[in-house]
Amino acid sequence: MVNLRRITDQAKKIIEKRGGTDSVKEDAEELRDIAKGEGSLKDKAERAGEAIKDPGARGEEKGKSAER
Repeated sequence: MVNLRRITDQAKKIIEKRGGTDSVKEDAEELRDIAKGEGSLKDKAERAGEAIKDPGARGEEKGKSAER
């Protein structure tokens, strides 16, 4: 039998670990922009994979913070 409470608790932990609901929303927006953007499917998949590694940060923002 599926324990929905356990699944819900795990989902909450993952969301909090990634920076909360606002961070998840930002990640979803970034992935949407990548999917709608130009480039091959392979390029989009690579960019999406990199984007997911850094929760809540936009691609441009990551580059700026890395330069500082």
